[in-house]
Amino acid sequence: MLKWIVNSGWWLGNRHSRESWKPRCCLPGLCSWIASVKSSWRPAGAIGAIAVLFALVFLSACTDYVSQIEDRYGEWNVGQVYVLAEVSSSSVAFPMSSSAVIPSSSSDAQSIVDPSTVVIGSITDTRDGQTYKTVTIGTQTWMAQNLNYETANSFCYNDSAKYCEKYGRLYTWAAANTACPSGWHLPTNAEFETLFTAVGGSSTAGTKLKSTSGWNSSGNGTDDYSFSALPAGRRNDSGGYNFEGDDAYFWSSTEDGSYYAFNMYLGYDYDYAGLRNYDFKNSGFSVRCVKD
Repeated sequence: MLKWIVNSGWWLGNRHSRESWKPRCCLPGLCSWIASVKSSWRPAGAIGAIAVLFALVFLSACTDYVSQIEDRYGEWNVGQVYVLAEVSSSSVAFPMSSSAVIPSSSSDAQSIVDPSTVVIGSITDTRDGQTYKTVTIGTQTWMAQNLNYETANSFCYNDSAKYCEKYGRLYTWAAANTACPSGWHLPTNAEFETLFTAVGGSSTAGTKLKSTSGWNSSGNGTDDYSFSALPAGRRNDSGGYNFEGDDAYFWSSTEDGSYYAFNMYLGYDYDYAGLRNYDFKNSGFSVRCVKD
């Protein structure tokens, strides 16, 4: 079995490999699970170079070229070659059993907010009259419910209004950037990082930010800070819907080139929260606005 050497900034796959990745390229007797090809890949030595050549051969032979990078990372099994997906700027190489998303940097203990100091409020969106719960955590005030303002390129899960009532709408990245009401905006990566730090660090932020009900397989959180994140799932860039009950995806305004943007990810079986940058901007994710 040939494996790439795990360098800093790379990781092996996770439980979602078979769930969410689609076979994109097949040679006789050999199917590959294509994730992405980016010029910034840094293979380790000769073994890595061989693996790159394998990948290029498979890609050039594809009749159904990869049109998207799936919403999660995972193990890319090409025959006996396990290819590693590159991740953002993390300095940690994750083992195969670790999560698909990249935990944020460790928190400064002095910046952790006491849950008893959290302030609950509300805001009414004057555009359509909808009222949202808000929560002030340290220096930030967040909507504590997903945005449900209807715009072009926003959707209800499974195209059913009942899911908009339950989870709010799913927005493309471009729509999300202009969807928040006046005085509020789509958060940046830095603002999500501030939130992670305030609740005790990314390693446990998922548990503390998730709602106390609604998550599959006993994946509920403690909702210590009344952020009440719900598993709204997502709309993929092909127009399909999945992972309702399992996962939450919240757009960040931080983009990664022309085609991709970051989002904050929470999973039913993960304690932490992480930022991901391998999703197409035309995917449909939830929006949590933060106050200007």
